[in-house]
Amino acid sequence: MKLSILDVSIILTYLLATVVIGLVLKKRAERSKNDYMLGGNKLPWYMLGLSNASGMFDISGTMWLVTLLFVYGLKSAWIPWLWPVFNQIFLMVFLSMWLRRSNVSTGAEWIGTRFGYGPSANASHTIIVIFAIIMGLGYLAYGFIGVGKFVEIFVPWEYASQFVPFNVAPQYVPHFYGILLTCFAVFYSLLGGMMSIVWADVIQFVLMAIAAIAIGVIAMIAVNDAPLGVPDGWLTPFFGARLDLDWTSIIPQVNEKIASDGFSLFTVFFMMMIFKGVLGSLAGPAPTYDMQKILSTKSPREAALMSGSVSLILMPLRYFMIAGFGVLAVLNFDKLDLLVNGQIDFEQILPSAISEFAPTGLLGLLLAGLLAAFMSTFAGTLNATQAYLVNDIYLKHVNPAATNKRIMTINRLAGLGMVAVSIVLGFFAKDVNDILQWIVGGLYGSYVAANVLKWYWWRFNGAGFFWGMVGGLVPALSFRSIFDGVLDLYTFPLMLLIALIGCIVGTLMTKPVDEEILKSFYRNIRPWGFWGPIKEKVMAEDPNFVPNQGFKNDALNVLVGVIWQTSLVILPIYLVLQQALPILITAIIAIVCTAILKKTWYDKLPQDS
Repeated sequence: MKLSILDVSIILTYLLATVVIGLVLKKRAERSKNDYMLGGNKLPWYMLGLSNASGMFDISGTMWLVTLLFVYGLKSAWIPWLWPVFNQIFLMVFLSMWLRRSNVSTGAEWIGTRFGYGPSANASHTIIVIFAIIMGLGYLAYGFIGVGKFVEIFVPWEYASQFVPFNVAPQYVPHFYGILLTCFAVFYSLLGGMMSIVWADVIQFVLMAIAAIAIGVIAMIAVNDAPLGVPDGWLTPFFGARLDLDWTSIIPQVNEKIASDGFSLFTVFFMMMIFKGVLGSLAGPAPTYDMQKILSTKSPREAALMSGSVSLILMPLRYFMIAGFGVLAVLNFDKLDLLVNGQIDFEQILPSAISEFAPTGLLGLLLAGLLAAFMSTFAGTLNATQAYLVNDIYLKHVNPAATNKRIMTINRLAGLGMVAVSIVLGFFAKDVNDILQWIVGGLYGSYVAANVLKWYWWRFNGAGFFWGMVGGLVPALSFRSIFDGVLDLYTFPLMLLIALIGCIVGTLMTKPVDEEILKSFYRNIRPWGFWGPIKEKVMAEDPNFVPNQGFKNDALNVLVGVIWQTSLVILPIYLVLQQALPILITAIIAIVCTAILKKTWYDKLPQDS
């Protein structure tokens, strides 16, 4: 076993703290459904922002990002646009405010405010609940696989098997560890709801901040002591038509990794990411923990501030640590143990680097933080998915008059059921990257068409939403078997076309949404877009109504915000590499963008709505 008594003590102290948090906040969470799901809308925006950032500081994603940095260098800063990571900027600028004005508990409940409650609206409500559950299961399985692979390095099965009264096949050892860690996340999230998740995230972020700074500094010292052996182009974020990173004379196996990732035609890949990313961002948040944190804020203003704080809190610290581990791995590749079943697994770079380079004490702190990151993501996703199962299925269709005590019981049973199914799914996924590509390329792609139109086109209705979601989900669940070996991102245009046809045909073949519902939605949410006929009717009834004329300003802020966020990613990488001129240029870009956003975004936020 590679952990000292001090390291183990730090980890056990954190795990015990999560249990205490769940127990302490149990009674508060049981006061009402709103207290359990949304923390009673009493949490300040900066705590929710920190919690949201902690949830994104997940162990599986961090393993993936360290691998990307090792392989692609500064060009890896673009690849998270697959999510797309810049959706936080769209949320910050306008979509978080629009969503929070709805005053609902889940994304499916929001459907009623937009499409009403007729048969078509009910169908659209059902399909978004199905999507949310599938998305939740995918995220839970994704985190489950990552944490198991991570723990296996630090607690070899040869040691752990002495304390386990049954045999586990080698290929399922990560799954065993994943189940074990899952139990702690399930405990505090099911007991304390959103409040316990946020407080556990605060502890997790403090741990990760200390560890991230320490690892980045260790890497900076190492860079001073040894030359960095990387291919041409690794030290710059700029690229041409092809990736052109040749590791042949350094670490030949990395070329095989690049080929298998499918990123070689980088300009084509980049343009596809922007195309899909902008549409995905305009669609608003998917029904996961990100949406629940927005709905948990006190007001639309605080929702915008919360989303804006995520990039500032998350990016510099996370990438300082990612760059630290990536650089240490490049400098000491021969010391890393990356062999899994006789083959190199580059996803083992992060845990292997931690094992090799983190000193006693810091190792325990880092492991506690990363395990906490897993539990944060897992717990947040579980809380969001429970909300759909309970609020949008049980309370809507099974027992609308359920007592608060009954709701709490169903919440916990729903959570346990979701965990059990996600663990089963985790056994069928090949690796972290495999399930990640399916989530961002497949599931997120299926969500885009219907969820863009719902915000910006007045004529769009429940039937269009339903058939658009079906037109996206069916390809998302089947394209992998049809287009075997093709990167999910490259099948997105076909998926989008099918979904868009479903949206348009479903909408035009059925009646518009009731005019009163549309007017109420437009008054309350105040979106921009193609709302002309409804805007005219609202202004005819209320001449004092001020429509949203902020499209151009929002578009400017999104552009500046994406540049700002990207500079927060690149700056800490250059800081670890100690590249003086790039550090200066990137810092100037970040400062200028911050000043612009202060004037064009922050100063124009509504004060009380």
